[in-house]
Amino acid sequence: MSKIMVVEDDASLREIYSIRITAEGYDVVSAGDGEEALAVAVREKPDLILSDIMMPKISGFDMLDILRSTPETAGIKVIMMTALSADDQRQRGERLGADRYLVKSQVGIEDVVNTIHEVLGDKPTAVPPAPEPAPASTPTAPVSQPAPQPQPTTQDEQPSPAQ
Repeated sequence: MSKIMVVEDDASLREIYSIRITAEGYDVVSAGDGEEALAVAVREKPDLILSDIMMPKISGFDMLDILRSTPETAGIKVIMMTALSADDQRQRGERLGADRYLVKSQVGIEDVVNTIHEVLGDKPTAVPPAPEPAPASTPTAPVSQPAPQPQPTTQDEQPSPAQ
């Protein structure tokens, strides 16, 4: 089972993401800022980090830069989430090595979950929907088919054309 770290300074959002990601079958650890996230990343070695950018102490960008330059954490997949939608911010995240960059106002929690599955290359563990029941059939009387007519098998058995 993959381990995901949620890094978000808003405790309510952190809890919402953690609950939803846990429901997908992942182990979840969390951190409230970039500084705590670095310590947790070294200790817990998550497979993926879902991180906010604007946080106290160390920003998500600085955290990502440190993660990528530290051998123990360099290979961890990182999805950056932010309210910053400017292209230069997205480019900075990509330049620092983010695997994905999501703008919070443009995605919902299901988009985040789908992105996690995509980045990890796994499939959702959610139970597939039950098949729809077959429509109720009404009994009908059997339809009688006309009996098949024997077909002639040779030239001699064919009826001759009327003269």
